[in-house]
Amino acid sequence: MATLHVLSHSPFTDSRLSSCLRILGGQDALLLCGDAVYALQAGSAQWLALELMPERIRLYALDEDVRARGLASPPRLTMVDYSGFVALSCQYDKVNTWL
Repeated sequence: MATLHVLSHSPFTDSRLSSCLRILGGQDALLLCGDAVYALQAGSAQWLALELMPERIRLYALDEDVRARGLASPPRLTMVDYSGFVALSCQYDKVNTWL
């Protein structure tokens, strides 16, 4: 069962990102939004962990949040707007929001 995992908390304040990365399955996807997009800071351990994820796991980020924080988008990242967020939520069998 394919799951969309949604993270919104900064990866520098808790371990949600690392916990999520450990359980991602081959058909799953990860959507970063809110402060979770700070994981995209080039050179950080979190960025490296995202870069090392298997290619079959899709990586998304909310465009508005990435731009608001002045971050760059790595090549394998797909940027989505709010409509895209809704579409992803419908595309996957389950949505797991890491609160």
